[in-house]
Amino acid sequence: MRVYHERLRVPLGWWLLGLATIFLLATELVAGYSWPVVIALYAVLTGGLVFMLLNWGRPTVEVGGGELRAGRAVGEVSALDEAQTRSLRGPRGDPAAFLVIRPYLRRAVYVEVARPGAESRRGHRRLRWRGFRLRTEMVSPPPDSPYWLVSTRHPAELAAAIEGARPAARAGGATMG
Repeated sequence: MRVYHERLRVPLGWWLLGLATIFLLATELVAGYSWPVVIALYAVLTGGLVFMLLNWGRPTVEVGGGELRAGRAVGEVSALDEAQTRSLRGPRGDPAAFLVIRPYLRRAVYVEVARPGAESRRGHRRLRWRGFRLRTEMVSPPPDSPYWLVSTRHPAELAAAIEGARPAARAGGATMG
């Protein structure tokens, strides 16, 4: 059963800014060329922008069945404000932390990993076909991650969903918290 679900979509303002940038860049580049070249350049640049922003807004944050999707949550869970999130993304952050962050989302949830392992700094990855592209997916975070920092538009709701999923995970025998 899914308790919380959020897709980390790119905001509309970023799309408009990207289209304005493409318009200015392409207008500068196409001066003096014929119409087919102009249309092709606009199409290629716009297609590249759409591809980039759709891929960037693809991650989802989901809590359900005793799992925080992007891995399992253990230890302390707390909702962070903008200043705390900025601090943990930057100078106070641990390089070994598992981050699911986007620059357009300024708040996050901090999930402490209670028993980080010391055996490896690599998570488990797998290759998977998505449409016509071969993608690599992170199946589990690195085992020695001291904490997770997960960007969200609703940090209090996500933290409450994670905390609420803990008793269900313990009752079902999962390894969460």
